[in-house]
This record gives sequence, C-alpha cells and structure tokens, in this order.
Amino acid sequence: MGLRYYSTLTQVIIVGFVCFLCPGMFNAVNGMGGGGQLDPKAGNNANTALYSTFVVFGVLGGAIVNLGGVRWTIFGSGFTYALYSASYIYLNHKADGSFTIAAGALLGVGAGILWAAQGMIMVSYPREEEKGRYIAIFWIIFNLGGMLGGILPFAINYNSSSGSNSDGVYIGFVVLECLGACLGLALAPPSKVTRDDGSSVVLVKYTNVGREAIEIIKLFINPLMLALLPMCFTSNFFYTYQFDHINGALFNIRTRGFNNMLYWGFQMLGSYLISLVLDSTRFVRKTRGYIAFAVVFVVFNAIWGGSLALHNKYPDGLELKDRLDFKETKRASGPIILYLLCGIGDALYQSFAYWIIGALSNDNQLLARYIGFYKGMQSFGAAIAWQLAAKEVSVGHQLIANWVLFGISIPSMLYVIWRIKEHSEDISAKHDDADSYQEKAIHQDGIAA
Repeated sequence: MGLRYYSTLTQVIIVGFVCFLCPGMFNAVNGMGGGGQLDPKAGNNANTALYSTFVVFGVLGGAIVNLGGVRWTIFGSGFTYALYSASYIYLNHKADGSFTIAAGALLGVGAGILWAAQGMIMVSYPREEEKGRYIAIFWIIFNLGGMLGGILPFAINYNSSSGSNSDGVYIGFVVLECLGACLGLALAPPSKVTRDDGSSVVLVKYTNVGREAIEIIKLFINPLMLALLPMCFTSNFFYTYQFDHINGALFNIRTRGFNNMLYWGFQMLGSYLISLVLDSTRFVRKTRGYIAFAVVFVVFNAIWGGSLALHNKYPDGLELKDRLDFKETKRASGPIILYLLCGIGDALYQSFAYWIIGALSNDNQLLARYIGFYKGMQSFGAAIAWQLAAKEVSVGHQLIANWVLFGISIPSMLYVIWRIKEHSEDISAKHDDADSYQEKAIHQDGIAA
C-alpha cells in the first residue's frame, strides 16, 4: 500500500526534506567551524545574534504556528536560511561581518518559527507507539542534508589551500535552501491529516492571540517545563566546542567538509538506534526512558573524556599549514572518530529530548508550545556558547562548561522520566473556554498526578 498524501508519515517525510534543504544546509555551513571561514569571529558573532533572536521566537514560535498554520510559516522561514548563506558571499568579498551578523539575527526569527512547526508535526502527528520511529525518520532525512551538504565543500575545496569556503559553495547552499522554503507549501493543512487508524491529528481547533499569549506565559510556571530547562539549555551548547575547537581548529578545509559528512551521516545511525529503544514493545514507557537515558549518559561522558584527551594533545589548535588531513590516517583517525562520535551523541540527545516532550501530550497545539519552549531555551544556551567563543574564552574552560552543564541536566531529566505516564490522554476539542482548556491540559498532558 502506497503512502497517502494526507497520512502522518507523508507529512513527516515532507517536513524532513524541508529541513534537509534548509537547516540541513545551514548545519553543513556551520559544522565547518566559523561558517567555513578561516577567521571564525564573524561566524561566531552571527551565531550569537542568531540564537539570541531564536530564544524569543523559539518560545513564540508555537503560538505563531498555531495562528498562522504550518505551510506559510515554514515557507517564509525557509528563505531566512538562504539569506544567511548568501551573507557569506558578501563576507568573502568585503571582509565585513556586519551583514552576516544581521542575517544571523533574522535567521533566528525564521528558525524559531520553522522548528516549532517541524516539532509539532513530528511529535503530535504519530500515534504514541510510533513517536520514536517518526523522530528517527525525520532525523535521518534531516541529517542526510547535513551529510550531503558536506560533500559540496569537500568536492569544491578538495585541491584548495585556502582556509575558507569559495563563493561556489555558498551559492550552492542558497539555491538548495530556496528550494526547501518552497517545499513547505507542499505540506497539507493539519485539519486534513489523518492517522492510519482514521483519527484526526487536530484535537483543538480554536485559538486566538490572547489565548496563545496566556499559554506562553504559563510555560514559564509549568513545573515540567522548568524541570526540562537544564536539558533544553545544554542541548545545543556543545555545538560551539565541537564545530570550532575540534573540526574548525584541527583540520584543513577539505577535511572539515569530509568530517561534516561523517558527523551528520552518523547522526542518522544514532537516531535509528535510539528509536529501537524508544518504541520497543518489550518495556513499559518509563523503562524505555531510563534505558535511553543510560545510553545518552554513557556516550556523552565518552565524548567529553575523549575531547579532554584531544585538548591536552592540541591545547592551542593547529596552525593552518600543520592542520590534519583525512589522508594522514595515523594523525587524523583518532580526532575524526571522536568527531563522528559527537554526531552520534547529538542525535541520541536530540531524539531523546523530543521523545520526552512527545510523551507529555498528544495535543498538537500544546506540543507546538512545548517544542517552542524547548527550542527557545536551547537557543539561549547556544547564544551564550557562541559568545563565549567570540570573546575568546579559553578552550579548556569551554570544555569544562560543557561537561558540567551535561552533569547538571541529569537529575532533572531523570525526574521528568519518572513523572511520565504509560499513555498520554488526548485533550478534548469540546473545551473551548480558555480556563476549561487549561484545566483539562493540566490533568491530561501525560504526567502522573
């Protein structure tokens, strides 16, 4: 039986390819360290601006998507990725980072909205027993973009002795990101999407600006959202260290592209493997959460232990002429393996975080707000991390900060897993009154009383 256009799987696949072409290409640029530039300062400041606006529009994103719908919000947001990539062409010629920083700030607006829409589709459309698999399907398609995006700079820069990407690399990214924005219009309205059992994915159809404003404020007094703050804050904090201080500081330009292929490629493996745990029928939901947590705990401690060993070997990075090349297997194999392990760890962490949030409810509007809160607080951490790099805080201190923050997130993650119920109950569409709606949500958002 073929895929139905209005099926939940088809919609997750479509949004996966939107993110393949937009955030996936952004990841390919960002993953090279400093946006693929020899001097990472402009890229670091642009990322600070990006994640600063992302904080606000990540939190507001769920409300904007609930009010504006998924298709047009994704369509408009996608073009901010293209503008950001285009700004590096200007930077190549003018050596002026102001346009790149401004484009980064605008991208934070678009990304906050796009990721709220994406998250709502990914975690509210599938049935409870399918959420881990749907997260994996999305993550595989999305990271295929980052992997294939790594091929572009690798091929174009193969014989380059420069420390920065050429214009052709950025032009290629701009074209692909524009295609991704247009693909957003191929999504079906949520009101027409049905699951394979015939149920509709839309549970609450009415909302307005006033209600959304109230619900956003309530996110910041929701005990479960507050408990997830350390997890949210930490979930993108490590990108700065991995992109700038491992890939960007130790490898030549072509190997940075090669490493990107591995980093995003192994993310596909990581998301698939953890989905086998998250959707396993052998264990109850809470037990699956504890097993997945244990996997994330072991992998991340291995990553930071390996990063510490690598930092002790190259405390100040490497000069351009001495940087590692993928053909130098004796020197480069260890750092490359560590970097691909970082990719696996990222996929495990993000997939697990989405699964936890998806376990809190089946209501699409509520989950849009939860995902927006997650992405906003995630971006708050990322903005601080990129600014630490821009202010040239020592690499050793950045490494320690990452490891400590991961440790801080552990107790609250375990607490939320402990509070998860075996089944999340749907919120009835009959309760249109704002107070009745909120009261119903408190009792039926998938948390044990």
